[in-house]
Formats: sequence, structure tokens, C-alpha cells
Amino acid sequence: MSSDQSASKPDHMKHFGTNAIHGGYGPDQWNCKSAVTPIFTATTFQQHAPGDPEGGYDYTRGGNPTRSSLQTCLGKLENAKHAFVYASGMAATSTVATALLRSGSRILAMNDLYGGTNRYFRRVIDSFKVTVDFVDASDLDKVKEALTPDTDLVWLESPTNPTLTLVDIAAIVQIAKAYPSNPIVVVDNTFMSSYFQQPLCLGADVSMQSLTKYMNGHTDVLMGSLLTNRDDLADKFQFVQLSVGAVPSPFDCYLVLRGLKTLHVRMREHARNALAVASYLESHKNVECVLYPGLPSHPQHELAKRQCYGFSSMVSFRMKGTADTTQKFLKHLKLFMLAESLGGCGSLIEVPSLMTHQSVPAEQRADLGITDTFLRLSVGLEEAEDLIQDLENALKNSM
Repeated sequence: MSSDQSASKPDHMKHFGTNAIHGGYGPDQWNCKSAVTPIFTATTFQQHAPGDPEGGYDYTRGGNPTRSSLQTCLGKLENAKHAFVYASGMAATSTVATALLRSGSRILAMNDLYGGTNRYFRRVIDSFKVTVDFVDASDLDKVKEALTPDTDLVWLESPTNPTLTLVDIAAIVQIAKAYPSNPIVVVDNTFMSSYFQQPLCLGADVSMQSLTKYMNGHTDVLMGSLLTNRDDLADKFQFVQLSVGAVPSPFDCYLVLRGLKTLHVRMREHARNALAVASYLESHKNVECVLYPGLPSHPQHELAKRQCYGFSSMVSFRMKGTADTTQKFLKHLKLFMLAESLGGCGSLIEVPSLMTHQSVPAEQRADLGITDTFLRLSVGLEEAEDLIQDLENALKNSM
């Protein structure tokens, strides 16, 4: 995508690839001068004297050199002062709730969220007497109306999962920060990765991601992250990380570090393929509609260009026909794997109503248009022509 099609990049983004390769890696950290970060499997570390551990490492739940290298690298990618990693994206999400909420707290959340987040908000923290107000945050007036004196937290996704609706992050931050309760704004940035969108630069307090997806990029690690520039939030996140212990293994941290080295290259190819696939689907007679922020037909295409540095590779579309048509279509695919998750090298397809969003109440799915003919693609790194041919063959045999 040419530079005149996307938001202008802040200075630190101009060195994104270099920071991804060198951030947190310096061989001078290690006596052996290793060219890559070692995998420190130790669970405990010898101390110089009681209470005097080397480098602050005493027990690996509280800190591990491999994990520290990953957190340093993630911070550099979004110019964040603090970065923390957790055993999964949902562990990162629950850390926010544990660290920042209390009985009687109130969350304003986007009505279209990842199914796991929706389930957590409705069925887990609800039991702790935390109220969640779901609202269409793409409508700024509805955000203003939904804020209350008790709102402690605003939780956003942009683009949303799975309808790829965008929210104006900077505008919502401005609205939230002008409100007397001054709620903390968290943005789930999983669908865009640090390469295509940087919530902290848009004013958010916390940038959250499932590193399982694009950041690792190889479908072999479960991990989440929280980034912030606020010292007060960092202290709370670190305390929960230590106290609850939902931390990733050193080996998984090593794998994500390795994945980050190619993030900038992978994301450019992901986006190129996604645009080709979305354009093809939009022109097909058996497709009712296509949702991809990189298409001029997307209702928030201009916001995407203003807010993001690219369009990622998540594409959603609605087939013509019935649920049976969808099932026939899926059975004829050869390259697109029927599976949950996203952001890996291989292309995936899913039916959100039956898979990732099955736990979302049926009436809420209906309001969002998540029907059994609504499909979500994670476009991978195969040759675009082969992916299009795979879709063409399946569409032809489904009708």
C-alpha cells in the first residue's frame, strides 16, 4: 500500500524492522555473546546474598531473562515504556480486570468483540459484580450516552472481530478523558498487529494483543501482551503477573522473539494477499458482501486510512444461499483450513456463529449480522493466485 493511502508514521515506526530484529537482543547481555537470545529454562537463580539476586532474577514467575528480552522488544515496537507478556491473550485480558477493577466497577465495551472476551465479560467478571455496557463504539454519540460516573474502563477492538468494524480510537480517547470518571482506555490490537496500528500513539492507555496471532505468526504459541506508558498501570500489571503467575514459558518467549524478526515482512505480504482475495470476492456473483477495511467499499475505509498504517489480512464476507450452501463451500476448500485463530502463515477460514462466537448470545449475534452464512478469513502467505483459485473452485461447487 502506498504511503498516501495510510496514516503518516511516527518516527519510531520508521525503524520498525530494525527494532524487531535488534530490540532486546544485544549480545553484550550474555557472557557468551550469543547472537540470539538464549532460552533460560531455570526456575530459580543463585543469589549473591539473601535478597540480592543477580539482575533482579530470583524466581522465574517473577522474572526471566528470555521473557525480559521479549518484553523489551515489544516495547520498542510500539514505543511503549512498559511491556508485559502473559500465558495467553485471555490471561492478558483478565490481568486488566484483576489489576484495575473492583466490585461495583463498570466497563464500556464495544458490542462486537472477540467471542472469548465477550464470554469473559458476561460470564466471569459479572460474578464479581462488575457491570459491562455493550455499545456500538463506531457511533461516537452512543459512546457519549453510555458513559456513566461509574465507568472505570473502556474496552475497544478496531477492527472488531469478526465484522471488521472500526472505531475512531483517538476520538473515543478524547471523549473518555473529558469525562469526570476519566476511564482507562484499552484497545485490543490483535487484528492489526503493532505493524499496522499503534493504539498508544492514538492516546490509548493500554495496547493489548494476543501474540498468538500475527506477532508470533506461526500458529505454534499461546501468549498475550499488555503495553502502556503509564507507570501506575505498569506497577499493577507487574504485580498481577507476579502474584497470579499466568506467565509464558521461556521457550514460547523465544519463539515469539523469532517471529517478530519477520513481522514487518509478513504483514506486508499478508495485506497484499488479503486485498487481492477481498477484491476477488467482492466481484463474485455468489458473494453478497465483503468486509475489508482496505476496500474503498468498506464504510470506514477513510478512517482506516487515517488511523492505520495498512489493512492487515482479516477478511469477512457473506455468502448468498443458506447454511447448507456454506457447508458445501467449506468442504470444497483445499488451501483454506477450517480452523479458529488467525495471523499464521497458512490461510484459515471459520464460521464465527458456530465457532469463535458460538458463546455469544444468539440475539447479539443476530444484531451484528453474524449468521451461518457469514465467514471470516485469515489470509495467509500462500500465492494469492492459488488462494483465489481455491475460493473459486469452492464457490463454483457450492451453488
